[in-house]
Amino acid sequence: MSRRSVLVVAHTGRPEAVRSAELVIERLSKAGISVRVLDEEAGDLHCAGVDVLPASAVAAEDAELVMVLGGDGTILRAADLARMSGTPMLGVNLGHVGFLAEAEREDLTATVERVVERHYDVEERMTIDVTVHRNGAVAAATWALNEATVEKAERERMLEVVAEIDGRPLSHWGCDGVVCATPTGSTAYAFSAGGPVVWPEVEAMLVVPISAHSLFARPLVVSPRSVVAVEVLPDTPRAVLWCDGRRTVGLPPGARVEVRRGAVPVKLARLHRTPFTDRLVTKFGLPVTGWRGRARPGSGGEGREHRHPAGER
Repeated sequence: MSRRSVLVVAHTGRPEAVRSAELVIERLSKAGISVRVLDEEAGDLHCAGVDVLPASAVAAEDAELVMVLGGDGTILRAADLARMSGTPMLGVNLGHVGFLAEAEREDLTATVERVVERHYDVEERMTIDVTVHRNGAVAAATWALNEATVEKAERERMLEVVAEIDGRPLSHWGCDGVVCATPTGSTAYAFSAGGPVVWPEVEAMLVVPISAHSLFARPLVVSPRSVVAVEVLPDTPRAVLWCDGRRTVGLPPGARVEVRRGAVPVKLARLHRTPFTDRLVTKFGLPVTGWRGRARPGSGGEGREHRHPAGER
């Protein structure tokens, strides 16, 4: 049997993430697991006995896991490395809300033990493939786990676009931009723009106009088999395409952006089977006082109040 290997990715700009990464590396190494780090992070981690690899997809190839210490931004950076190899990512949240992370900083020791003992499950998350067309030719191709956003590049002027669903025009919007998101991304930029929260197991794509001047500018939920297109009108300012807030493509007037379900999903390692509802309550601190729930057998019938499990690990 080949030796187990884990790639550790950290937000080295945060001292807490560096300390956490060093602890993870030490404990994995003591358990006989080979540890990889990225060459751009190795100098900050000061760990001996690790394999230093370039920050490219090769770093995650044949690894059992990618352990990510940071916020959602660090996890999205790691997804660039892990997606094509199909290596699952396990995020430890050292940021703010951290919807993509599976564990919190106070659970770090237990999280490492679960990895050592292989006590985790793996689930797939839908991605989107994004192509940019100029003058009838493909000018760029990229992807996103959370969202692809067409935004205005000039603050003082409104962006003029036409949205299309499955080859049919939907609406013309004067707006700040349009977000095309996955269910995973429904709690990210799309949420801030007024879109709905979509449970991760739902297969769909979201289209959310940003600050649109239109009577019809509601968030839309479309089939995962649909193709969504956003065309930048010729007589409008320059625009820019952002994917997961990381990859960017300039969009001149007349450019067309097409978004469809991604051919390659992203895999996430799961330590807990906490219902997504409970994650929402915990992450956003939602008020659930007064919830009584369904009566349990032997509880004395209807009317017995139950404690909400949000926050239980």
